[in-house]
Amino acid sequence: MTASTEPVDPVVIAQLGRPYGIKGWVWLQVFTRPIENIKRYRDVTLRTERGETRPAQFEKLTVHPKGVTVKIAGFDDRTAVETLGRAEVVVDREALPPAGPNEYYWRDLIGCEVVHLSGQVLGEVKDMMETGANDVLVVQGDRERLIPFLPDEVIHAVDLDERRIEVDWDPDF
Repeated sequence: MTASTEPVDPVVIAQLGRPYGIKGWVWLQVFTRPIENIKRYRDVTLRTERGETRPAQFEKLTVHPKGVTVKIAGFDDRTAVETLGRAEVVVDREALPPAGPNEYYWRDLIGCEVVHLSGQVLGEVKDMMETGANDVLVVQGDRERLIPFLPDEVIHAVDLDERRIEVDWDPDF
């Protein structure tokens, strides 16, 4: 494995989990939404916990009620797939479909300045969380704030060029 196989603009779309059965299948923790979007990707890069990378190909992929399993080409038994550990599954940013109108990739929101409608700066998006009901901005300023990502209700404007998100959220909350 070498660092030369790392995509130019890497995006982590999944992470390998524990082996599934004895024929080289492995559980996959999927970060795409909807989860079925993982099927778009066959040629990926695996990045190990040691930072080593290797090209890989999804030979087969199955969505189960309890999650997703994948068979990676060249890994034909449980022992072989165990050598991958909890490797991240990475693709180049160009492999992602373009975001639709008023849709954003989380990675594009992280680092944006968050400003109240009044002009008060609340901080910078440090992370995102999924709650089931809606996504949440983790904003770090004078303190940490959790702001629901609810377009038209809380989120009034997102300007990725200016790296700015305008919100209607009580600054004291």
